[in-house]
Amino acid sequence: MLVSDPLAEEGLEILRESCDVDVRTGLTEEELVSIIRDYDALLVRSGTTVTESVIRAGSRLKFIGRAGAGVDNIDIDAATQQGIIVANAPEGNTLAATEHTLAMILSLARNIPQANASLKNREWKRSKFMGIEMYERTLGIVGFGRIGREVARRANAFGMRCVAYDPFISRERAAEAGVELLPLDEVFRVSDIITVHTPLIKETHHVINEKTISTMKPGVRIINCARGGIINEKDLCDAVKSGRVAGAALDVFEDEPPLDSPLLDLDQVIVTPHLGASTVEAQQNVALSVAKQCMEVLNGGSARYVVNAPMIPQDQREVLEPYAVLLDRMGRLLIQLVEGRVGEIEVTYGGEFSKTLSNTKFLTRIVLKGLLDPILQVPVNIVNAGFIAKERGISISETVTEKSQGFRNIVTIRITTDKMTESLGGTVSERDNPRIVSIGEFRTDMTPGGHVVISRHIDKPGVIGQVASILGEVGVNIAGMQVGRNTPGEEAIMVLNVDSGVPPEAMEKIRSIDGIRTAKYAKL
Repeated sequence: MLVSDPLAEEGLEILRESCDVDVRTGLTEEELVSIIRDYDALLVRSGTTVTESVIRAGSRLKFIGRAGAGVDNIDIDAATQQGIIVANAPEGNTLAATEHTLAMILSLARNIPQANASLKNREWKRSKFMGIEMYERTLGIVGFGRIGREVARRANAFGMRCVAYDPFISRERAAEAGVELLPLDEVFRVSDIITVHTPLIKETHHVINEKTISTMKPGVRIINCARGGIINEKDLCDAVKSGRVAGAALDVFEDEPPLDSPLLDLDQVIVTPHLGASTVEAQQNVALSVAKQCMEVLNGGSARYVVNAPMIPQDQREVLEPYAVLLDRMGRLLIQLVEGRVGEIEVTYGGEFSKTLSNTKFLTRIVLKGLLDPILQVPVNIVNAGFIAKERGISISETVTEKSQGFRNIVTIRITTDKMTESLGGTVSERDNPRIVSIGEFRTDMTPGGHVVISRHIDKPGVIGQVASILGEVGVNIAGMQVGRNTPGEEAIMVLNVDSGVPPEAMEKIRSIDGIRTAKYAKL
């Protein structure tokens, strides 16, 4: 395991209990590329840029961990294509970043750094540092995630009016925090102080620029303790010089360290050297979080804060985790029952899922993993399953419906190939036992596990007996059997749970029985 940025000792201790850990900081991209092939995991902070070249060279990599919230220094797409799990530690530094933001707001409002420097220079110029009060001022929060919400809670305590912009938050959720959700241009227009708390992505790059600053209140104050690049620093500098912006407080910069930035020459601009997460508690928290997730992944488990795979919502974890087991096995069974090239996969979530399921992506990727893993040589997991399916031209659709076929919840997977269509229905019992309750048009009650033989045959005497005889001849014991039919004398289905694998020659004999239409052996 390679740790390429400083990590708190508490996190390193967890790693060293089970792994060989190399701490090598200050590596160039070329140096990282030359050594990364020897490691199963890479842990970074903001100092290391994990490029596509690094990821391609990391042939053994299974996990990339970011000790902090932002992951814009990691090529997520390249990691996803390689099936590498990328996880961060978004909660560990939330309070540290929140408190630093409030410190910057108050320092800017009351000119504290400038007054401190003046007095230490043996000057007593009280009138020069006239400030403003927070009470009844409007705070505009761009990005209403964890940190944005915590900033709002504290700003509300100052008697501020809080408005926010976030395309992924509902008005109701914002209102619960005492915040009015507005369009971005409206947030810019009405705010006395603006603080940004978004990741640096295409949509947020230079979102504060000459044009948007021109729509703000004259004398607005701007705070950035999130990511460098969200603000066009040249445009901000010009606006401060002109007086359009009364002041700014910046903890992050587009190029760090920003030693040549003209912003450093402006008395109206307060700066700190990327200290938002620099508390003893925050560094311990993020190091522990990313180290524990790393060990979980390397031991075959899952990371809590995966950023390149869908997450189970915390309030739905108890309900959905049993379905993850079921759907993986359903996918594995279904791909062994069909023939031909897979063209389309339809997943339908029925019953109470229609009221409670807010995100189907996690479960659908579990389905894809189960379907693709048995037939592909490349490793398939919930990180790269969607990418691999898309790369192979497989169409994927999801439907959520109230229809439940008499079950509380039911998931139906239908797969269409260039030769046939087959489907399975599954549910989880009240005791969290996964059950396959339908195969095609036939009802079943099957435990998805072990070895199974599934046949479609004409409902007539002697067929089942002949199958049992063939299995007995090769020493395969039948552990359980179900037979289903819709109309006597027509097609029926038989599901046999067996204790061991069935030799191919035995399956050929079963398929040759008069009345057998199809017969498949599957291992789950």
